[in-house]
Amino acid sequence: MRDKIMTAVEFYEQGNSFRKEGNWQEAINSYIAAIELDPDSPAVEAKRMLDDILNYYCKDIYNP
Repeated sequence: MRDKIMTAVEFYEQGNSFRKEGNWQEAINSYIAAIELDPDSPAVEAKRMLDDILNYYCKDIYNP
């Protein structure tokens, strides 16, 4: 039996689920997969927003 091939929409929705759980890396991976399948996917904006959030967090401030 073959593994189910996911669509860009499914990867996007999976990314949203991971994001809501706080699983940032898996969310980004899912968004990237969605973007690779559909460059016009809403995952483009979702990934951009997640990147902005993660880039805003400065680890040096919290870990001197």
